[in-house]
Amino acid sequence: MRVVFAGTPEFARAALERLHAARFEIPLVLTQPDRPAGRGMQLQASPVKQFALSQHIDVAQPRSLRLDGKFPDDAEAARAALEAARPDVMVVAAYGLILPQWVLDLPRLGCLNIHASLLPRWRGAAPIHRAIEGGDAETGVTIMQMDAGLDTGDMLLTERVAIRADDTTGRLHDRLADLGARLIVEALELAACGGMPRTKQPEEGVTYAHKIDKAEAQVDWTQPADVIERRMRAFDPFPGATTNLGKDAIKLWRGQVVGEATTAQPAGTVLNVGPEGVDVATGRGVLRLTELQRAGGKRLPAADFVRGVAIAPGARLGARQP
Repeated sequence: MRVVFAGTPEFARAALERLHAARFEIPLVLTQPDRPAGRGMQLQASPVKQFALSQHIDVAQPRSLRLDGKFPDDAEAARAALEAARPDVMVVAAYGLILPQWVLDLPRLGCLNIHASLLPRWRGAAPIHRAIEGGDAETGVTIMQMDAGLDTGDMLLTERVAIRADDTTGRLHDRLADLGARLIVEALELAACGGMPRTKQPEEGVTYAHKIDKAEAQVDWTQPADVIERRMRAFDPFPGATTNLGKDAIKLWRGQVVGEATTAQPAGTVLNVGPEGVDVATGRGVLRLTELQRAGGKRLPAADFVRGVAIAPGARLGARQP
């Protein structure tokens, strides 16, 4: 079976590595163009491109696949490369470009997507973040037959994963990446043996995992403590939950709910500072911050953080001061 692979970040690289190890023939990889990264903002190849080049697999990096779009030359070159690759199937994982109909129709077996949610819950760009933020008890991976809609295709394989109380997006991402890599190999092996049952997605329970906006990182202390704590984990490692202490911005990485009752203090008020953490009043309950980071500094346990940052009971977080 000839497999063209389309993906960009680490989540996709895990699947590409597993397909390569399983000895599927991979004549071509599609990935996003190199982007500036790091302090020097030097162009950096995606994790998928790095692996493909290390295994001497041909790589194409079109800016668009729309033949009538902004970059028609890119799309035409990609079509020529895809036709030359003669794929039986295309595997897509966090690629970052919409596939037009001509791409969906080109492989003999169509295009299969590795999606990090239990569809139809959390269709869209950020299913791992939104599952944690939403307080879901479980998530998983769905292998889906792609169609022209946004994550609306028939489901081929699904496997569930519990979301742990201390899961961050980073931790859950790694487990789901491994699971997705295993499931796509299973799916292709079944396809090679004659196919597999396709299940239409339920019409009920559809939710959308909108792309994470950096503006969402700013903590709203009027929200309940448990909501803020989930958002801290959902935004770890990116973009990181942020608040202000006077003139300074600080990032909040770990916390725990230590009081359910509404406090008499305004939301964002520091109630107590101790070796266990910094207790803050919220819209409902008390949130103890246990790992924090000042601008330009390192992530630190609260006991170490407060030795270098002046913070005392009565201080207000969130209201930036001139």
